[in-house]
Amino acid sequence: MTQYVTGDIAAIMQAAPVIPVIVIGDLADAVPMAQALVAGGLRVLEVTLRTPAALAAIAAMKQVPGAIVGAGTVTGPASLDAALAAGAEFIVSPGLTDTLGKAAIASGVPFLPGIANAGDIMRGLDLGLDHFKFFPAMAAGGIPALKALSAPFGQCRFCPTGGVTQATAPDWLALAPVLCVGGSWMVPPGPIDVAAIQHHAAAAAALARR
Repeated sequence: MTQYVTGDIAAIMQAAPVIPVIVIGDLADAVPMAQALVAGGLRVLEVTLRTPAALAAIAAMKQVPGAIVGAGTVTGPASLDAALAAGAEFIVSPGLTDTLGKAAIASGVPFLPGIANAGDIMRGLDLGLDHFKFFPAMAAGGIPALKALSAPFGQCRFCPTGGVTQATAPDWLALAPVLCVGGSWMVPPGPIDVAAIQHHAAAAAALARR
């Protein structure tokens, strides 16, 4: 079985206060984007499987020193297998099913499944999981919703993603159950601007956690 040198999902979530959620349209952007994010202090990079270039981008970004590259938008065993074949070092999903959860656990890869309600969390706990992506964070009720959800599940830790910004991230990171947040504001749509990406990454990396 593959040994994942980056450790468990808790260690990955605590590597930086923000995990950039990346959509790669042009493979040529992958390496300079990763270099800029890592130089800014964000080592953990989530490449979403939303574009044809995503899997090749994961493989390319892994060559950047210091980068920990994972796959997001993994929705089932087929996309899980494709991400692992591309070299993904962790897996993020928008939701959680028994089929995907069991496949991810069997692979040994650090796994961050998405949850939006108590039933999702209980399904994860039944599988032995206790670290989750709270998604879509704002649409699912924002900070009040996560506070309410975390109260009966004190053993769980979260990465809110979806609608989080540089301005609102500190409010999320002030919550004890939140280890990090996910967001795309470091890499805005349009032509790649390496200097701007590094600047935004540095600001995100400087955010304080509780």
